[in-house]
Amino acid sequence: MTPTRLLCAMALAILPTLALAGPITVTDITGREVTLDGPADRVILGEGRQIFFAAVLDGEDPFRRVVGWRDDLLQAAPESYAQYAEKFPQIADIPTFGGFKDGTFDIEQAVALNPDVMILNLEAKAATDEAGYEDKLAKVGIPIVYVDFREKPFEHTAQSMQIIGQLFGKEDRAAEFNAFYEKQIARVTDVIETQPDLDRPLVFVERAGGYTEECCMSFGDGNFGTFVELAGGENMAKPFIPGTFGTINAEQVIASDPDQIVVTGGNWDAYVPGGAWIGVGPGADEFEARTKLAALMERPGFTGVAAVEKGNVHAIWHQFYNNPYSFVAVQRLATWLHPDLFPDLDPEATLAELHDRFLPVQYQPGYWVSLDTATD
Repeated sequence: MTPTRLLCAMALAILPTLALAGPITVTDITGREVTLDGPADRVILGEGRQIFFAAVLDGEDPFRRVVGWRDDLLQAAPESYAQYAEKFPQIADIPTFGGFKDGTFDIEQAVALNPDVMILNLEAKAATDEAGYEDKLAKVGIPIVYVDFREKPFEHTAQSMQIIGQLFGKEDRAAEFNAFYEKQIARVTDVIETQPDLDRPLVFVERAGGYTEECCMSFGDGNFGTFVELAGGENMAKPFIPGTFGTINAEQVIASDPDQIVVTGGNWDAYVPGGAWIGVGPGADEFEARTKLAALMERPGFTGVAAVEKGNVHAIWHQFYNNPYSFVAVQRLATWLHPDLFPDLDPEATLAELHDRFLPVQYQPGYWVSLDTATD
């Protein structure tokens, strides 16, 4: 066969495939059906931290289809921003915009970016409904797709990754990640389920401890509260917080006398310069984080509490609460709460494997610390 005939034959073989590459319809996390002309090449991320899922699916260049994003990654997770900016300096040129909840989102700016789709977290839906953004954006040809890693992470993470995999034309990659996710969760839940008489320690999770001077933000029936239950603990704040997020007073911490205390932390210098928050995260200074954790336990609501007296106090990266990597937090909690049940479980190795297999940046330790260094 001549080269010309060979090229013609190859072209004819490809044509049926191209003909099949038509519109795609996804059902988002709220049950809405959304149709696109094909896999999305131009995407607006409703939150900068959504790059955590884009990095899994578009590992070689997680920013290649991002034409705009909310300006929160640099402020809320500067250590992660720095990691990605070092390898992908073009992120500094991605247009940023304000949020839906504070009413600073600019529809005209979104139209100018010519996106195929806008991906929003589920918690933004109330604000978009109130302002009528879904209809307004639909009229200018910008569909919204909702995903969720925050409200009900263990019900919605795999489904959300599947949805985004469809949007990106990366279904196989999403399925590979979901299989890894489910396997890593099962390493905890399978063990817990074999313990019908499990003694569940009472755990108080302080959300973003030190971010404000007041005590204490926490989690009810959801998010880190669910993390604790999956890891074999009892969430102290659950009876006092009817929803996912809420606040309890310091007196309640003293009265409940938790066996373990876990504080979520991050580098929030952009929001609270020089604050008492605990800057855990990739590449964190663990000595400084431990020092600040110890200082937080000197507040009136924690003095004399069993967890503090025994050194069962820990800090963990806050951003686990809102990305597909939540299974790592569950493993870390399980080893803190039940070291006897999980002698061979190494969440540090799990996080390193996550980076090696799915992420374009190298793993850096620093995601957690404990006052009792033997439990690190």
